Amino acid sequence: MAQSIENADHVDRLRGQWDRELPDLDTEPMAILGRAYRLANLVRPSIEATFASFGLDRGEFDVISTLRRSGPPYRLTPTELYTSLMISSGGLTHRLDRLKKSGLIIRERSQEDGRSTAVGLTDEGIRLAEAAFRVDMASEASYLTDLSGEERTELAALLRKLLGSLERRVEGDKS
Repeated sequence: MAQSIENADHVDRLRGQWDRELPDLDTEPMAILGRAYRLANLVRPSIEATFASFGLDRGEFDVISTLRRSGPPYRLTPTELYTSLMISSGGLTHRLDRLKKSGLIIRERSQEDGRSTAVGLTDEGIRLAEAAFRVDMASEASYLTDLSGEERTELAALLRKLLGSLERRVEGDKS
């Protein structure tokens, strides 16, 4: 690990300790995946605080934002929702109950299939999803100010490549 002390971060320190203790083990995966994990953990409290300021938890925001970005009429079936959110149907039901009680969603018979229900955003749900997302994006952008536009583009491209390969691997494991 050839990182100067003044530029070292938490992951460099961990890798240095492992290099000392297990010099035969390549800790390069920590340089990427360890940093991704640490980044997620460092920004999570701020993201959750943003949603809390709108009276939402992360899971509730995920539901209303999924409905909002689906486009008009901002309506999906529960199956479409939990597939998109990658959660269980039971986990979704609990979220939907809370959101309905808050007046952010409605549940109604599907217009395509009268035997199933659709989940749709109310006007207040649309407004809240948009407002919370705008504040969240401004907050998240503030974390990227030390990177130039070119660096952000390059980092996004590399992460897209890595994530795409991992998603394909996981999907392949399921088949």
